[in-house]
Amino acid sequence: MSYVRSAESVTDVAASPETLFDFLDDQAALGSHMGKPSMMMLGGRMSYSLDDSAGRVIGSRISMRGSVLGLELTVDEVIVEHRPPVTKVWETLGRPDLLVIGAYRMGFEIHGSGGGSQLRVFINYDDPATVAGRIIGPLLGPIYARWCVTRMARDAASRFRQ
Repeated sequence: MSYVRSAESVTDVAASPETLFDFLDDQAALGSHMGKPSMMMLGGRMSYSLDDSAGRVIGSRISMRGSVLGLELTVDEVIVEHRPPVTKVWETLGRPDLLVIGAYRMGFEIHGSGGGSQLRVFINYDDPATVAGRIIGPLLGPIYARWCVTRMARDAASRFRQ
């Protein structure tokens, strides 16, 4: 599937690819920025629900639920690529109920670099399918997408800062 928009963040991390992958393979840790109220979340937050595989195998399901400004948000995802310690990719299932981005494909890639790793976090996404989403998505979606991938990369780098 092709998407109309994308964002990515690349950073160096002071951890081996294996150690970094193990940390990022924990979906709740990877998306911890979504679980805390923030300006980008307009004071709202999302909580994770994982299947028995905890998002660590192809086909594993992940659900996020939450609210922003009193609006209920939901998204269901499935792991579509899982190759430790190199890459993990997940995609939305169905039509997500989100405000500024619609369906997406998201993931990370890790490459050994010196004594550590280079991490690339990416998202490819569409604008929301709702009428309101088609209006605010092109305006706020790119800001939100950049924030999200940058937070994931920065949080990983901070976790292993020496």
